[in-house]
Amino acid sequence: MWSDWKSLLLPQVNHPVVQPGSGPRECGEAVSVDEALAAEAARYAAQMNNDFAAMEKLYGDDLVYVHSSTAIDTKASFIESMRSGAVRYRKMTLGDVTVRCFGGLAILSGAGTFEVTARGEDMTLSLLFHAIWAKRAGGLQFVSWQATRLPA
Repeated sequence: MWSDWKSLLLPQVNHPVVQPGSGPRECGEAVSVDEALAAEAARYAAQMNNDFAAMEKLYGDDLVYVHSSTAIDTKASFIESMRSGAVRYRKMTLGDVTVRCFGGLAILSGAGTFEVTARGEDMTLSLLFHAIWAKRAGGLQFVSWQATRLPA
């Protein structure tokens, strides 16, 4: 019954979730709660300031970014959406968040408010999210995001 899970789930996805060449990657030493929160704050600053050099460093090459709209981005497509001007993060406010650390991984679960301009339309989104950070040789890297829009 569950042996054919791909045919049940994947046709509903508009972009492939698994990218060629993806797979397990080593994480470094343990991540602390303070490191994870500082990395998330640095990401928010980079996105609001269109700091593409910081994004290139902070985002893992294997990033999977699932928007509340169900669109899925990779590192390259997410950064390009901002570089092209199609998406602009005007203000990002972190609400209540819980940080759980598992060795070289940190999972942030919480709420936030995001003021975004997407394809010319200004939006204010109240979201619940998971953000996952992995400690690697070059430091913490943002590797996964999934958000759900809260009802108005």
